[in-house]
Amino acid sequence: MSETILVLGATGKTGRRVTARLREAGRDVRPASRSGGTRFDWGDESTWAAALTGAQAVYLVPPTLPSQAQQVVPSFVKRAVSAGVRRLVLLSARGIDAAGDEKLLTSERTVRESGAQWTIVRPAWFAQNFSEAFFLPQILGGVLAVPAGEGREPFVDVDDIADVAVAALTGDGHHGKIYELSGPEALSFAEAAARIGAATGREIRFVDLDSDSFLKGSADAGVPDEHAAILLGLFQAIRNGWDAHLSTGVRDALGRDPRDFDAYVRAAAESGAWAGTSD
Repeated sequence: MSETILVLGATGKTGRRVTARLREAGRDVRPASRSGGTRFDWGDESTWAAALTGAQAVYLVPPTLPSQAQQVVPSFVKRAVSAGVRRLVLLSARGIDAAGDEKLLTSERTVRESGAQWTIVRPAWFAQNFSEAFFLPQILGGVLAVPAGEGREPFVDVDDIADVAVAALTGDGHHGKIYELSGPEALSFAEAAARIGAATGREIRFVDLDSDSFLKGSADAGVPDEHAAILLGLFQAIRNGWDAHLSTGVRDALGRDPRDFDAYVRAAAESGAWAGTSD
């Protein structure tokens, strides 16, 4: 009998792709989210049991806020292992170990000490942030404004993240591995905007925000202070050149090179992701 694989965050960028790939492979997949058929809410522990019942593997997407993850991920992992989960694949983030914040490391430490087989996936910034929420409104408005300066980031295609996660959920040889994922080229945000602009035939201007302007804009947009502070720290790491290095995780896990940014841009443009771009 095929094992049941629980996918948390199944409506998110990585979760819906992981779900689709598992289904295509004929796997018994249980997509779970706050609005899905299997309801799962990190803030409501009463939803956990039904999601976990009969599951042998979990794609674990922790809460966005580290303070919440620190509170709930250890309890969830303990309950998952007690319920019979034998394999955990955690979506984490590249550079998290260098941040020096224990709250950020709670989820990783928890899965490593769980007693289950585990794999940690640490991606760089998602390329799809430009076409699926996050930066999309700015791209559509023709102005990309972030506090990253001329710093470079090797944006990773979310399809590569999903491929690595599925390999770890379904295959052998991934236990105890930490895969740091990046694209094959580091770009500045100005360069990324220019490439998207060239593909859409429209001008997309980059504006380098200062920290105060970014925090004020985030507050005005209703972004929680903790989340805004984390984002600012990530942008500062890019600005300072700390995140420009390339990682080998895609090749290590899959035996192939990662997709490049231009391939992502072409696919997103062909799909109509930026069809509403206006001057």
